[in-house]
Amino acid sequence: MPCRSTPDTPIHEASRPRAGSLFHYRSVSLVSNENEERLRARAIRASIPVHFCCTSEDSRQESDIQYYDSKSDSDYSEDGDDENLMENPYSLPLEFVDDPNFKNKVNYSYTAVQIPTDIYKGSPTILNELNWTQALERVFIDNSREDPSLRWQVFGSATGVTRYYPATPWRAPNKIDLYDVRRRPWYIQGASSPKDMVIIVDVSGSVSGLTLKLMKTSVIEMLDTLSDDDYVNVAQFNEKADAVVSCFKTLVQANVKNKKIFKEKVMNMQAKGTTDYKSGFKFAFEQLLNETSTPRANCNKMIMMFTDGGEDRAQDIFEKYNWPNKTVRVFTFSVGQHNYDVTPLQWIACANKGYYFEIPSIGAIRINTQEYLDVLGRPMVLAGNRAKQVQWTNVYQDALGLGLVITGTMPVFNLTADGDSKNQLILGVMGVDVALSEIQQLTPRYKLGANGYTFAIDPNGYVLLHPNLQPKIINFREPVTLDFLDAELADSNKEEIRRQMIDGRPGQKKIKTLVKSADKRYIDQVMRTYIWTPVDGTDYSLSLVLPTYSENHIRANLSDQILQVQYFESLLPVTFESEGHVLIAPREYCKDLELSNNNTEFLHNFIALMEKVTPDSKQCDNFLLHNLILDTGIIRQLVDKVWKTKDLNTYGFLAVFAATDGGITRIFPNKAAESWEEDPEPFNASYYRRSLDNKGYIFRAPYRSPNALLQDQENDTIGILVSTAVDITIGSRTIKPAVVGVKLDLEAWTSKFKILASNYTDSSRQGPQMCGPTSGCEMDCEAHEDLLCYLIDDGGFLIMSNQINDVNKIGMFFSEVDPALMYLLYNNSFYFRKQSFDYQSVCEPVPSSNTGAAPRGVFVPTIADLLNVAWWTSAAAWSIFQQMLYGFAYHSWFNTDKVEADSMDSRETSCVTVQTQFYFGNITTGYSLVQDCDNCSRLIHAKRINNTNLLFVVAEKLPCNTCDIEKLSQDEVEFKQEDPCLDMPPARYRKGPSTCFDYNTAENTTDCGRGHSFRPSIHTLLLLQLPLLSLVARPHVLPFSL
Repeated sequence: MPCRSTPDTPIHEASRPRAGSLFHYRSVSLVSNENEERLRARAIRASIPVHFCCTSEDSRQESDIQYYDSKSDSDYSEDGDDENLMENPYSLPLEFVDDPNFKNKVNYSYTAVQIPTDIYKGSPTILNELNWTQALERVFIDNSREDPSLRWQVFGSATGVTRYYPATPWRAPNKIDLYDVRRRPWYIQGASSPKDMVIIVDVSGSVSGLTLKLMKTSVIEMLDTLSDDDYVNVAQFNEKADAVVSCFKTLVQANVKNKKIFKEKVMNMQAKGTTDYKSGFKFAFEQLLNETSTPRANCNKMIMMFTDGGEDRAQDIFEKYNWPNKTVRVFTFSVGQHNYDVTPLQWIACANKGYYFEIPSIGAIRINTQEYLDVLGRPMVLAGNRAKQVQWTNVYQDALGLGLVITGTMPVFNLTADGDSKNQLILGVMGVDVALSEIQQLTPRYKLGANGYTFAIDPNGYVLLHPNLQPKIINFREPVTLDFLDAELADSNKEEIRRQMIDGRPGQKKIKTLVKSADKRYIDQVMRTYIWTPVDGTDYSLSLVLPTYSENHIRANLSDQILQVQYFESLLPVTFESEGHVLIAPREYCKDLELSNNNTEFLHNFIALMEKVTPDSKQCDNFLLHNLILDTGIIRQLVDKVWKTKDLNTYGFLAVFAATDGGITRIFPNKAAESWEEDPEPFNASYYRRSLDNKGYIFRAPYRSPNALLQDQENDTIGILVSTAVDITIGSRTIKPAVVGVKLDLEAWTSKFKILASNYTDSSRQGPQMCGPTSGCEMDCEAHEDLLCYLIDDGGFLIMSNQINDVNKIGMFFSEVDPALMYLLYNNSFYFRKQSFDYQSVCEPVPSSNTGAAPRGVFVPTIADLLNVAWWTSAAAWSIFQQMLYGFAYHSWFNTDKVEADSMDSRETSCVTVQTQFYFGNITTGYSLVQDCDNCSRLIHAKRINNTNLLFVVAEKLPCNTCDIEKLSQDEVEFKQEDPCLDMPPARYRKGPSTCFDYNTAENTTDCGRGHSFRPSIHTLLLLQLPLLSLVARPHVLPFSL
């Protein structure tokens, strides 16, 4: 690629609006128009003069540049060795202080620099980059002083240099740092307009061995340069061309799922036949130019051809499909060591506004599969200020530990003239991070109730805010992409809401839908109101979701200080023995309140703070504090007037309890708190949220996994939680500010259950099967010990049984108790089954490693690489020695056939799982059924119990041992699809960016790549190979080892 040189280049930087203005509840706005304009204005005015030239500054040495090398303080030493492998003697020594806003140790007076491992820090290009970007330090500092809410300010250079503020030591996973800013999601989205790409791979017979492995790895690296705004297809060709994924008939979205499918298929490509470029190009052009109703990026169109060489120029194909307009760029890649004439490949690229690259070895893959972005950036640069728009990214994981973030990006251009033509180089991308945790803190969570929430989606339909966005393992290299229809249980109403939000249309709709419980074991049918509107200045759309009972909320105003003190006293631990144990939700009631996962400790911190401040203090959230104290007082009256007046043992109660929206949970008596396992935050507790969404009493037994070891529980007391919401109607408005309930003693209630079951009457039965208080009854649970009598909840879990042997099965999914009976209930619509995918799951590592065709990211040069003049003058020359050491450390230098793809250690991996829940069907009356098995049958009676979530089932014991039925399961299992073309779901609706910069009449396409002309002699090759052989013979001299 051309040298990045020109004097006095204006560099524009972008910054983020104040966090405080990122989310306005009433206006439902993430970024206001005012702040959007402020962001652009700051970027335009913050121009700095830049002086650099690739030729005039060759004399500059690394010692001439003062900067902080972020890797110099990082932990790159091996265990037991204090030496930092990346120590830089020229790096500035800095001191750092902890800053919770950055979740890091930082220095506010300097920027930090990160340079990829495979780039030589002392090359003239990098030294010049370090020199002129130094001026950004003052700009970043001034921005931070003007707006203290700013987080990381970053400039990512097209040469790979990253400069960020404030300075902090670099974090690198697994010792080897393969971070390159040009491959980060925010850089890719900011450096070019969306892409429609077809990759064609030569798999003719001449492509074999190492060359084929290099091609596979190159294609995989090329796929990693694509984002969700892009569309792609991959084909292999010899005499004919075929898509590597047979069911991908057209371009598909370059999302994580599709790229994974491509990568697996690419690794299975086999070489055979003869080369015919025309077949590959014909396939690619028809993919790109055919009219189709399927989604596309509809911007940059390009073909990436990987081959080992050939003589055909396929000129007639280009004349037919691409000339004279040249709407499709063609990039050619000569892969492997060979003596073919590369002129045809150069001509193909140059004749089609593309670029020619050479990949002689694995060390050249990363740099040469990403530099095409410079070519795509030309029209953007030539567009000038029209292209300098702030773009907001998908959600991704911050490399410096800030967590999940979105980033506002703006491209940085070289705007000066290069001779007679305008310069068309993109210098890099400026970015500022917005942590999702900060946006979430600004949402009115506690005013929306336990089941109300907000969410936001981008034009791809991916959520950036949602209570179910909880990735357990984050792939550092990929954005976090969870579709709205995967974050919730999808239906036609939600599909329409998603479409309108993507289109930027506001709306409101009340729908009946399904929701999962907080513990993922139950499904509830609920009513929800969705209200949505676009976010000004962004492509995002924001929605508010409310159940009917949360459309209004209580706002306490306790102005009577004496009453405040009286209510507050019941929070003191000295009152617990007489009034019951109190748990308070770990919320940020005041700025100085120290949060803790230990509720006893948190309560202590809260009481200590309340002794210093009043509920009306400016440092406290008055809404939260007043509601908390009001709820404390109300529940205290409940204790005095009701709970204390009852003998709980008489009723078979282990405990009574109450929990409120204000954050108070009180358990009576105090000793019952010892076995209380519910979340102290009511809004996170499954029983609390389900009680609000359901009428009547919700029963729930302690969950028992079918894989749990059976234990003798004769001396243990099992409690059945029963809860119900408190309804308050004021005029026409209904609110549910609290949930009350009891914990039943299972042993005591089992005997009561038998008596109640014996008095059960069903008028639909005739003759001797009639059950009643005075008549004989074949289905009498007390009179007939051989009958099976069960209470099963709405999720299919066993609550009570008249069988003594079932005591260890209470809380199990009923199919583990009686699989034939559960299947009968399901087959007769007493239960419905709902299956859904969880794209954020964690699975155990697979014993056999996922292998690839080359060492894991290690730069392995060939002998020809080491002696090639062009190679020695590149930045990669230096990195070979550094990465050789890494290669020895990971024992993968010579292991080019099979090595671990991700990690040397066995660790949990992210995966997709299938979740299964059961919920009540439409049957509300009682039914008598006969179950026929192989050689026997039995009579069964089942009926829903009014005002509860229970199903009462009475059944005869199965006379035979077998019954040919499907055993139902609620276990979460990993989803494994051997053939991705089976049940391929249709592409979901999305909307690409509104602007596109893919063409400019002023573009200069003469710079289109050149090949290497120097070929070293065999004698020289052998002489210079000796140092490598010496290292191999004496590996013990390395400064570290595994």
